[in-house]
Amino acid sequence: MIFDTHAHYDDEAFNDDREELLLSLSKHNVEAVVNVAASMEGCRATLELVDKYENVYGALGVHPSDVEELTEADMEWIASECMSRASRNGGKILAVGEIGLDYHYDDPQPEIQRKWFIRQLELAKQVDLPVIIHSREASKETIDILSEYGQNLRGIIHCYSYSLETAKFYEKLGFYFGIGGVLTFKNARKLVETVEYLPLESLVLETDCPYLAPVPNRGARNDSSMLKYVVEKIAELKRVTADEVIRVTTQNAKRIYGLDANIR
Repeated sequence: MIFDTHAHYDDEAFNDDREELLLSLSKHNVEAVVNVAASMEGCRATLELVDKYENVYGALGVHPSDVEELTEADMEWIASECMSRASRNGGKILAVGEIGLDYHYDDPQPEIQRKWFIRQLELAKQVDLPVIIHSREASKETIDILSEYGQNLRGIIHCYSYSLETAKFYEKLGFYFGIGGVLTFKNARKLVETVEYLPLESLVLETDCPYLAPVPNRGARNDSSMLKYVVEKIAELKRVTADEVIRVTTQNAKRIYGLDANIR
């Protein structure tokens, strides 16, 4: 079954049918989803979701667009929740994320983003969890920071959008690549090239829902049931069956998230 490694079911876009949707995912061949926090409020909402739904796991962290008001007290709280609720301790928190850099907009200032990216990388080492990396229009600085502060960390490069050459750097670090609806877009040439190059063993599936719905639903609200279209595109590019894509990417997700023995 499909494992959605990156979703945002705490988003208000799901307020009207969240429970119905989450409870129906098994009918769409979706085994589990990881709800990934993007703010302190999102961290608290993620904890509520993982407590309520058996098929929902979580990641705690703060997206670069929301780091301006962060404090050390926030970091201490996230670290505490990660340690007490980690899967190795019987909980359902699997990663620190999503964290990183986003230079598409002017705020927060790059130096503030860098500060909290580094701090959350250190937090991930402290709690011994993988990271989920967001990097938008900040390729060089993301690489520079991971080269200096990301040693011995493992994780996923979320919504990969850079060149094949950059992908080779992350591949050497042992990171997985989150592949979602963008792969089906007509203008996804760089991503198609990267997926053709990378071994299937380096890929995991993700929606980033409610965003980035795949073709033929581009522009609609995304959800985990739509990952079948991403599976079909990967299968086409890798010249394997859809079942093989699902089998390997789910295996990869369980491996990076430390769930090999937890989900069958």
